[in-house]
Amino acid sequence: MTSMTPRQRVLTALNREVPDRVPFELSYGSFTPSLMDTYVIKTGDQNPEVYWNYPIRSVMFRPTPAFRLWRTYSAYYPDQLPVGANIGQFGVASVLGSTEHFARKISPLKNAATVEEIADYPLPDPLNPGRHAHLKGAVADLHAQDLAVQGELNVTIFETAWAIRGFEETLADLALNPDIVETLFERLTAIRIVEACQLAEAGVDVLRLGDDVAGQTGMLMSPTMWRRWLKPRLARIIEAAKAIKPDIHIFYHSDGDCRAIIPELIEIGVTVLNPIQPECMDPAQLKIEYGDRLAFWGAIGTQSTMPFATPEEV
Repeated sequence: MTSMTPRQRVLTALNREVPDRVPFELSYGSFTPSLMDTYVIKTGDQNPEVYWNYPIRSVMFRPTPAFRLWRTYSAYYPDQLPVGANIGQFGVASVLGSTEHFARKISPLKNAATVEEIADYPLPDPLNPGRHAHLKGAVADLHAQDLAVQGELNVTIFETAWAIRGFEETLADLALNPDIVETLFERLTAIRIVEACQLAEAGVDVLRLGDDVAGQTGMLMSPTMWRRWLKPRLARIIEAAKAIKPDIHIFYHSDGDCRAIIPELIEIGVTVLNPIQPECMDPAQLKIEYGDRLAFWGAIGTQSTMPFATPEEV
């Protein structure tokens, strides 16, 4: 077989064909501060994508400067935030742990009681050119290096919503406060549609969507609720991107056992599923059932193989 470029290798695999070798990506959440310090000391590098020579690289929207975020959202935090807290693009304060990559979220609308409070909450302006004007050039630069490019829209709707509103509060809202869910989910969807179009126009090969809607024993919400609240909104985002770039690959991420919704993800246009958590889903069985319609991205078990297996087993 003729040697492929990194981009050809990725696209061949995503097209469910056989590449010259398996493309790879190390997906590890985010570094804790102490782990990042160790990484920099040991490698002399601050960009793992470059250091490990990933065949696919990410482009993202430029963040709003921190001082503007504090100015916009500080009123939503009347109590002093913990030392080390940062406010993110959607106004959610977070504090990184020292031993885990998960950040503790402090939700600005945790105590909101009315639809008006949800409707008045400030969200990023997706039409602000400072956020997206660089995308086309960034994609072109990576393509010139024969690299595949993915556009990041992770935590697409559900995870961003619960970060703003609170996890338990959002799950309760799904059943008890549908007007609040409708308002928040619809506002986020409108932003994501614009962003998906901007990434498609920039020429990304893969649109990376996802929300953790499952745990290791099944869905976090019933499939019926997922169909009501998330499926049609994901479909609109995908449809908007594919109207601009019909050959764009639609990547969807959910940790846990999401088998209950896989056929419907395929129905709305998802072509790549991630991470295929082996502790709760059988990759071989999924390949038998869906391998003619889905490419599978991942994964080595981070609760099983990676911490406990031998190098040869890994």
